[in-house]
Amino acid sequence: MDRGNSKHGPRLDEQMAQEVSGLVQGKAMSPRGEEWHDPEGSGEDQPDPAQMSAQERRGAPPGMEPEEIEQRSRLGRYINRSVLPADRDGLLASARANEAPDDVLDELSRLPAGDRYETVNQIWASLGHHNETRRT
Repeated sequence: MDRGNSKHGPRLDEQMAQEVSGLVQGKAMSPRGEEWHDPEGSGEDQPDPAQMSAQERRGAPPGMEPEEIEQRSRLGRYINRSVLPADRDGLLASARANEAPDDVLDELSRLPAGDRYETVNQIWASLGHHNETRRT
């Protein structure tokens, strides 16, 4: 067998291969390799994910469903923060410049003319949707 340029002899190579075979083949080891790589459990002041409600695990704040969060975020993606505060026409111009889909443009066109909005939350509320309630 041609070994090429090796600094070890065949016996040492075999011994080293035996030492790492468990790691290479994933036998009898944690998938993380070393125990210190495993994630720690929740701290004393942290919630236990196993006992959290489905609403809390999904990350939706109180007063909103995950779908509403996604819809509000989608609306906000097409509005540049640099245009805020803005009225309906300014928001529509920003959304068009960001190539917003027709449904987002339709939503923004429902806003009352003349009102100025400083945040996406204000826009969302003016469209008749709910924002999250304050956490205590």
